[in-house]
Amino acid sequence: MPAYLMAIDQGTTSSRAIIFTREGRIVAVAQQEFHQYFPRDGWVEHDAVEIWDSTLRVCRQVLEKAGLAAPELAAIGITNQRETTVIWDRKTGQPIHHAIVWQDRRTAATCTQLRAQGYESTVVERTGLLIDPYFSATKIAWLLDDVPGARQRAEAGELAFGTIDTWLLWNLTGGRSHLTDATNASRTSLFNIHQQCWDETLLNLYRVPATLLPDVRDSAADFGTTEAELLGAPVLVAGIAGDQQAALVGQACFEPGMAKSTYGTGCFLMLNTGTEPVRSENRLLTTVAYRLAGQPYYAIEGSIFVAGAAMQWLRDGLQIIAHASDSLQHAQTVGADNQVYLVPAFTGLGAPYWDPHARGAIMGLTRDTGIAEIVTAGLQSVCYQTKDLIRAIINDGARVEALRVDGGMVVNDWVMQFLADVLNVPVDRPQVTETTALGVAYLAGLQAGVYQGTDEVARLWERERRFEPAMQPGLREALYSGWLDAVERIRHT
Repeated sequence: MPAYLMAIDQGTTSSRAIIFTREGRIVAVAQQEFHQYFPRDGWVEHDAVEIWDSTLRVCRQVLEKAGLAAPELAAIGITNQRETTVIWDRKTGQPIHHAIVWQDRRTAATCTQLRAQGYESTVVERTGLLIDPYFSATKIAWLLDDVPGARQRAEAGELAFGTIDTWLLWNLTGGRSHLTDATNASRTSLFNIHQQCWDETLLNLYRVPATLLPDVRDSAADFGTTEAELLGAPVLVAGIAGDQQAALVGQACFEPGMAKSTYGTGCFLMLNTGTEPVRSENRLLTTVAYRLAGQPYYAIEGSIFVAGAAMQWLRDGLQIIAHASDSLQHAQTVGADNQVYLVPAFTGLGAPYWDPHARGAIMGLTRDTGIAEIVTAGLQSVCYQTKDLIRAIINDGARVEALRVDGGMVVNDWVMQFLADVLNVPVDRPQVTETTALGVAYLAGLQAGVYQGTDEVARLWERERRFEPAMQPGLREALYSGWLDAVERIRHT
């Protein structure tokens, strides 16, 4: 059997391909950034064709870097930025509009209206989600209404919808596979997570024709094979999962109560609740963690829209640091007891506030505030937002004994120690921090027979370092109280 697995990790700011050994070790990585479009305040778009082109390019590059040929791959897995919405012509394969990104807030007024009409309880009961512009359903309706002729074409069966996984799979298979998995389907606000099917009531509520939708499969399944000319030979696509669910698998959080937090463009904390969905009373989301052999496993999730993106803004927007890594020196200079707070509500606030109208602010400025304090506040904002989520999870009755972390920011030891201090919970960093890609490689490997079950995958997880809480309780409480005050000041009323 071929010994290698390729993961396509299509994120919000870049497309990557990573090849792993069956033991979960990285053989090679290729990455390419792509353009971000901001046509109006709160609007965020991507060029779906550029995403596909960049994805194909990195797949070819990573094979070359690894010195491997396509037949040496056991399978490919796809993990993706979730909720981002693409609609394309089934005949030409051309998108009808730019992709609308998960961060986009253009449908905020529509969501406010639906909530005012009393529909949120129906949506929560069926999907585990709140009514919010974050999810795909209102984005689909906007495209059908705003692009001339789109609704008529959709109803005639001429158009296809997909989140990014579906869009990439369509292109990889030459249009043969119009499929998604249960994790991505569960983020559209159109999928009944209890019955595991598209929900007719929700389709009517959001005015989405069923003819648009892909078929839904397990997270480890036969999704088809790639066109031979793309990579040099056909390769089985055997795993698909949204990026945060893939990270949960990559962190081997297979037991109820295990939690992970991923720090990329946004921050997403997910707690496995097992085969029973748990409804949050504190405005967290209930979602499908993964589905294997027809059995769905569920999670509670808290979503933060801006984590690493805050450091990108400090670098590219304010231009007060040249590289994200420069933030470490600033934080070491300032220390944890920083009285400046950066609330990065650039596209509203996610969990547990769900305020699409909030906007960012820097507070606590004094005459001696400098670049170092502002940069440190940017790093701390990620930890404070995680604290918001942990507090909500605890209020829902769950316990978090330790938090497994991954994503680009976790290489920063200062941030990880501050995170453990603020949470008052041990923070575990794994040997392989590319757990989003690793998780979908594991899913593909499960389907392809590389692994015999999740127990085998769990044994591959290794801890690189544990960060233990060391902050005095009084300082922890004072710092977090200052954060809560800053958030309250920018809330939309």
